Amino acid sequence: MPHGLFSVPVAPARRAIALGFTAALCLGLGGLLAACEPAPSASQAPAFKGIDITGAAYGRQLALTDMHGQPRTLADYRGKVLMLYFGFVQCPDVCPTALARASEVMQQLGPDAAQVQLLFVTVDPERDTPALLREYMAAFDPAFMALTGDAAAIQAAASEFRVYFKKIPTGSSYTMDHTALTYLLDRNGHIRVALRHEQTAADYTADIQKLLAEKPV
Repeated sequence: MPHGLFSVPVAPARRAIALGFTAALCLGLGGLLAACEPAPSASQAPAFKGIDITGAAYGRQLALTDMHGQPRTLADYRGKVLMLYFGFVQCPDVCPTALARASEVMQQLGPDAAQVQLLFVTVDPERDTPALLREYMAAFDPAFMALTGDAAAIQAAASEFRVYFKKIPTGSSYTMDHTALTYLLDRNGHIRVALRHEQTAADYTADIQKLLAEKPV
């Protein structure tokens, strides 16, 4: 399976659709950045390993329910750097790889990991029950938090963060195509970096450390 912005099945037609969407997303980043709030100057902005989307006019709100049944918004995590990832429990390889890498990042951060929160937003609320999400998060790191909601709430969250997902029938069941980016939000709750799936834990750690070094407003 190819790695990149998406977890994409090997079917050529679906791959073509996903690649077209990926190209549109990448090309659109420049336009989005041009229309957003002013970003720090080159002399002030950190050189991120991921895609610098500082000032992007999206990813500004999130209203879901955590795996313990508590309503959650971005404001609940002010003061922490967020790693935000959309996925699903039955994802065969991309999601487990992303979460295993996030766990490695936490280990690399050492004591600074206490200032970082991983948020996993399910794109499969039909099957990903709170109990299943709790079990899944615990398999990688007990501090990881999963978020869920009804179909409308999940779609709203995905749209807000420019995340693609689609149910793909597979015989009597289904799987999910979905964006495989991890977003980093700074301690003020502002979206700052988009990290690609093929990047290393060291890349993720380096960008998180840059955000931790910034003073929250």
